[in-house]
Amino acid sequence: MTQYDTLRPVQWKDGQLRLLDQRRLPGAEQWLMIDAVDAVRDAIFTMVVRGAPAIGCTAAYGMAIATRKAPDDPTLFAEKIAADAQTLKDARPTAVNLAWAVDRVAGVIRARLGDGVDSAREAALAEAHAITEEDVQFCKDMGAHSLPFIPDGARLLTHCNAGALATGGYGTALGVARAAAEAGKLKMVYADETRPRQQGARLTAWELHHDGIPVTLISDTVAGSLMVRGEIDLVVVGSDRIAANGDVANKIGTYQVAILAAYHEIPFYVAAPLSTVDFETPTGDGIPIEERDGDEVAIIDGTRIVPEGVPCRNPAFDVTPHTLVKAIFTDKGVALAPFVESLAKLRDL
Repeated sequence: MTQYDTLRPVQWKDGQLRLLDQRRLPGAEQWLMIDAVDAVRDAIFTMVVRGAPAIGCTAAYGMAIATRKAPDDPTLFAEKIAADAQTLKDARPTAVNLAWAVDRVAGVIRARLGDGVDSAREAALAEAHAITEEDVQFCKDMGAHSLPFIPDGARLLTHCNAGALATGGYGTALGVARAAAEAGKLKMVYADETRPRQQGARLTAWELHHDGIPVTLISDTVAGSLMVRGEIDLVVVGSDRIAANGDVANKIGTYQVAILAAYHEIPFYVAAPLSTVDFETPTGDGIPIEERDGDEVAIIDGTRIVPEGVPCRNPAFDVTPHTLVKAIFTDKGVALAPFVESLAKLRDL
């Protein structure tokens, strides 16, 4: 590890899944030990772990746990694994890495089940390890591919958290920031606070400060003001799902940042592993958008800030049209417009 590569939020330790509880940050660094599929599902749904790649890694380990809890009879084993796979997939609808990781481990389980249940169990855990380690390397590859697009002395704006905490380690958008810092090209990361769950304030600011990378927190309403004053050079965000045409689903508020960047002629980049691209979904119109409990908007630290009886809408994501995206940094290379062609070419490498 380098000085900018120290966080691993999803781990396997002593036969259990070990997760850094991101709901407790930055106030407390608390780790949860999990050894049940329902608990893995709950950890994903309640956002103990969040960020598409990290959710995928967690779900992969959830499948490994499923094999350990399933009966020894091969037929009953297969039935239980199929049910647990669906339980995990249903945890959250938007992040495509969730279903991708579950299906990948399920495929290995099916392939090895003919050699016996114990062989399938061993293969499932090995595949979960592989998915997590691959994700870290993919993030580093993204960072390396992005460097030609990063100016010297870069002042980078990001939204939400697309860092080590959202991945197996290193990060997607923050992997770009880490790579720029390692190359001596980064001056500052500006982090939007990201209402309503404050992932920018609680997580991005915490992990960049943890790694000694310069970071300044701003409220979500400040980005445009900094842009018009010439204090932002580029925007880099992550993604929970990318349609085949390059439309990008990311944390709510990303679309507004992309519009601001376009108006001020500031490049807007997306960093995501190719596994985040849903080639079965032609455009962003087909991406399901999770709508969460309105109390996440209305209540802060146990205090209601909205009058009783006033409804709150709380979509967790929005979709940024591909026309606002300058480039997509993936683990296999950089996709440029037209994305429907460049993403397909990267998939086929």
